[in-house]
Amino acid sequence: MSAALLALSGLRKSFGGILAVADVTLAIAPGELVGLIGPNGSGKTTLLNLITGFYPPEHGRVRLLDRDVSGQPPDAIFRAGLTRMFQQVRVFRRLTALQNLEVAGRAAGLSAAAARQRAGRLLERLGLAPHAGDEVGALSGGQQKLVEFGGCFMSEPRLVVLDEPFAAIHPTVKQVMVDVIGERHAAGQAFLVVSHDIPAIMRLCPRTVCMNAGAVIADGPTEQVMTDRGVVEAYLGGHAR
Repeated sequence: MSAALLALSGLRKSFGGILAVADVTLAIAPGELVGLIGPNGSGKTTLLNLITGFYPPEHGRVRLLDRDVSGQPPDAIFRAGLTRMFQQVRVFRRLTALQNLEVAGRAAGLSAAAARQRAGRLLERLGLAPHAGDEVGALSGGQQKLVEFGGCFMSEPRLVVLDEPFAAIHPTVKQVMVDVIGERHAAGQAFLVVSHDIPAIMRLCPRTVCMNAGAVIADGPTEQVMTDRGVVEAYLGGHAR
């Protein structure tokens, strides 16, 4: 029996004859913090959509704690212990910051009182307590990302999947996210972080996976992956020297 928290085996997905994810096999252990990198169009977000139930795989399996969740809907995968932050911000713009987190908590099965208490603590940690009563649509783009980021922790997730969390945000907001990820990882939380921010991946992630043309081309210690010839060529083209 595998000890993996998340195990992907032979995962495949194509669109119009174009293979977007090509027989990907990888595993994430409980408490592991893994970076996922690759050039645009390499299949990273498609892979996340397969993992989180937004696309059904054409072939292969997704297992979460030895439970086969392949092709199950996103809400079932959420209940199994996986939460996700999207590349494009997904928040309830006409609800307040507090209400957004309360909704996430109620979806996770918390009572109204417990959801409000946890939401308050998270907003405080994220530096958003002064905006708890503000409509999220009136907040900056970075603050909206922080609200969505906070919603990932309203449940007790086994794995948090973050798709480009650091894109187009103020360095102060990025630092809050980096600190919270580091704190939660130290406490045993598992993460899969997709990012083009290579310095952030190198700082945060002990292990990194690189995709290109739908396939995993490198998987290992982050510093080793960043100097891998295939990874350098995938990003820069031509020949690595």
